[in-house]
Amino acid sequence: MRVIYVSRIQAIRTLVVLVLVIISIVYTQTTQYDVISVFLNTKRELPIYSVETDEKKIAISFDAAWGAEYTDEILDILKKRNIKATFFLVGFWIDKYPEKVKRIASEGHEIGNHSTTHPHMSQLSSQQIRMEIETTQKKIEELAGDRAVKLFRPPFGDYNDRLILTCREMGYYPIQWDVDSLDWKEYGVEHMFNQVTKRVRNGSIVLFHNNAKYIVQALPLILDHLIQNGYTIVPVSELIYKDNYYIDHTGRQRKMGT
Repeated sequence: MRVIYVSRIQAIRTLVVLVLVIISIVYTQTTQYDVISVFLNTKRELPIYSVETDEKKIAISFDAAWGAEYTDEILDILKKRNIKATFFLVGFWIDKYPEKVKRIASEGHEIGNHSTTHPHMSQLSSQQIRMEIETTQKKIEELAGDRAVKLFRPPFGDYNDRLILTCREMGYYPIQWDVDSLDWKEYGVEHMFNQVTKRVRNGSIVLFHNNAKYIVQALPLILDHLIQNGYTIVPVSELIYKDNYYIDHTGRQRKMGT
């Protein structure tokens, strides 16, 4: 009988090779993100960043928390082009500008929830999250009626599993974005234009802010470009799937079976 002696170094090398082979096999069956999740169990709950669709359809959204100087001009720009958008409003903004809320709703735009006090939602308990959402939703419904929708966008784009799961339990769709205009950085009209038009694709959700410095100069250029390139612009609730969907590792919402 022949005995084969294997050194510790050879054993370690063999083990490493086996692990790499296993990882490569798993990798061919799933995404890199899922491989990491399989081994580390770190898969996060995700909001909707964009939507998988064959239609050349996108949504534009406006977050409103600080100021309302340009809101009427934004509404005029949208009205001229017969575009309906989604406005995510903070509770204290609603308190300060109730007539703006009424106009947004009366012109057919939908109003989503952006919290009551604009906190970092990942730092809150489930009970605090519910309070932030429920308090503002009541205000929206009182002023906007059926234009109030159950969409929630966390301030700062800050979320964790607790927030996403709490939203779903409450019947809300947590919404992010895949195209950020970066309007709040005040880089100028050209930068905003390029930031949006070079990144948008079917199913994109675009983020603007209602009181960004260059919004009224850049928005018409961006919208006209998108329209000329064949995009249909709809509110977020008309873009997303309401059931029979899943969200992939990039936050893109997909119909089951695709």
